[in-house]
Amino acid sequence: MQDALRLQVDWHSGGIEGAAQLAAVVNAVLAVGAGLARHVLVYRTVTESSAQGSGGRSGIGMDGGGGGGGGAPRFGGPLQWSLPFRAYSAANWLAMNCHRHMHEFGTTPEQLAQIALNGRRNAARNPKAVYREPMTLDDYFAARVITTPFRLFDCDAPVDGSTAVIVSAAEHARAVDHPVARVEAVGTALRGRPSWDQWDDMTTMSARDAGAMVWERTDLTPADVDIAELYDGFSFLTMTWLEALGFCGKGESGPFIEGGGRIALDGELPLNTHGGQLSAGRLHGFGFIHEAVLQLRGEAGDRQVGGPNAPGRAPEVAAVANGGGPIAGAMILTKEDGR
Repeated sequence: MQDALRLQVDWHSGGIEGAAQLAAVVNAVLAVGAGLARHVLVYRTVTESSAQGSGGRSGIGMDGGGGGGGGAPRFGGPLQWSLPFRAYSAANWLAMNCHRHMHEFGTTPEQLAQIALNGRRNAARNPKAVYREPMTLDDYFAARVITTPFRLFDCDAPVDGSTAVIVSAAEHARAVDHPVARVEAVGTALRGRPSWDQWDDMTTMSARDAGAMVWERTDLTPADVDIAELYDGFSFLTMTWLEALGFCGKGESGPFIEGGGRIALDGELPLNTHGGQLSAGRLHGFGFIHEAVLQLRGEAGDRQVGGPNAPGRAPEVAAVANGGGPIAGAMILTKEDGR
């Protein structure tokens, strides 16, 4: 309906994902704000690691079906156009977005690699991360290509795990014995077509709209952000979010992350401080909001920004973003001590 009427929306629900995985948290915020609830439990549980069995990751279509069950699968909708060309999954579709970015802006594989390398360095300080062993640029390039230009370490790691957060009324902050993360603003807009391959600018995706909206709802600016926990289902998505949230200009994410120093734990914008989904493991984006809360509460252990391993100011403002393609949600969290 949204696509047929060419609607440009600031909020949407009822789809498979909504405003990406953060939609569940946004819905909790709306419920508390409307007085429908005082405390809301939001969680995500995944069993993607054990579900693989002895085989590889199974393909899931945009309609939620894998086309399995025996016999020749039949697909309608957009998949009928992509499957004949062996573009089976989001890995293939987003690789084309990345190619377009490289074509238009000169983004290089070496720049793309910095997302994976930064995540691995941070994961080494996260005891719950899946991949903690050191990784060099040579290691990154030695890994097999999954779908050009994505190599193995550009793709997130399936895991078994659960993440839960509690969304409460703001005045409840006085009742707890630790700082809390306050929801300053959310971004849920989808102002382009809800489509993977018919987006008006294939270098941006819907992160462009959700990222723009979040700053329309706060007096804070990108310069106020101390840490960024940005979705990395594939490494290029993090670069898309860096641009969409205004941490760098359009097409400038490659130079922005080049060398990795600016996004390191002790850098200008510490990024994916727990290792992201590339190294810590894929928790459908919930790992990012969990990590942001830990960092704002000062409870991130060896990877704590402002701690012994990353000297500097303790974070007070965090940006969190989930999703890729036509699925995107963003959130700004601030530290609040109600004691």
